[in-house]
Amino acid sequence: MMTQLTQELIEILTLEKLEENRYRGHSRNFVGKRVFGGQILAQALRAAADTTNRPAHSLHAYFLLGGDINEPIVYEVERLRDGKSFVSRQVRAIQHGRTIFTALVSFASEEEGLEYQHPVPSYPQPDELKGEKELKESMMRFVPKALQASFMQERHIELKPVKSDIRNFFQPKPIEPFYAHYVKTHDQLTGEYDTVSLHQAIVAFYSDFILMTTALRPHGLSYLSPNIQCASIDHAIYFHKAIRADEWVLYDMEATVTSNARGMNHGRMWQHGELVCSTVQEGLMRLRDLDA
Repeated sequence: MMTQLTQELIEILTLEKLEENRYRGHSRNFVGKRVFGGQILAQALRAAADTTNRPAHSLHAYFLLGGDINEPIVYEVERLRDGKSFVSRQVRAIQHGRTIFTALVSFASEEEGLEYQHPVPSYPQPDELKGEKELKESMMRFVPKALQASFMQERHIELKPVKSDIRNFFQPKPIEPFYAHYVKTHDQLTGEYDTVSLHQAIVAFYSDFILMTTALRPHGLSYLSPNIQCASIDHAIYFHKAIRADEWVLYDMEATVTSNARGMNHGRMWQHGELVCSTVQEGLMRLRDLDA
């Protein structure tokens, strides 16, 4: 029996086809009043994937405007190219008559070729680690009462941070710009849900969790710091090999530079000892004058 959280995630990532190359998606409150970037990434990928039978190998996206969780989002797909090796699509997410997001998605079938990958990082295995919920519960004494419900809201995917001393988001201290966790859906995807398109969309969905905030760590800030304005600017995903969203994936992240009120973050996903996916994201990190 599939849990409600997984069912809701599948529902959110299942689009209504309005006509050829045009789809409609709905939102859920994942992070607040604005649409969660991972949701738009995943829905856009699903829209593009519906126009081809090949798996995606890369997605390059820009977040242009904040999305409204109370209104549906229309996704328009432009078929740029259907080649022998690659299929190219452009996706626009439209809300209130304005483009709030745009992405280029490339698809390609698997083929034999040269093989090399970076060494697998040495981390504890998932069964040796505590879940995010248990770690959050240990921090409740630091959480203001008004934020406790939203802070403990259960995610639609399961997370296990690699370091058991999970960071105190309410009293952050400067630390190295590295972070890693294991991630997967709460349930196995079977039957009609066991498709490449859905697995890749779920990976796109959770690729946006925490990645941007890695660049805040060396500054002693978190996304809950009152003097910081954070927002995703762009996001790229590369699918190197087949990946299952319902089996543990090690998501290893690092920030390489912060400058001009922006932070550059890189991520690598490992599954069964293979580097299966890479991500890159630049995020806004603007300091605000609280006395102004």
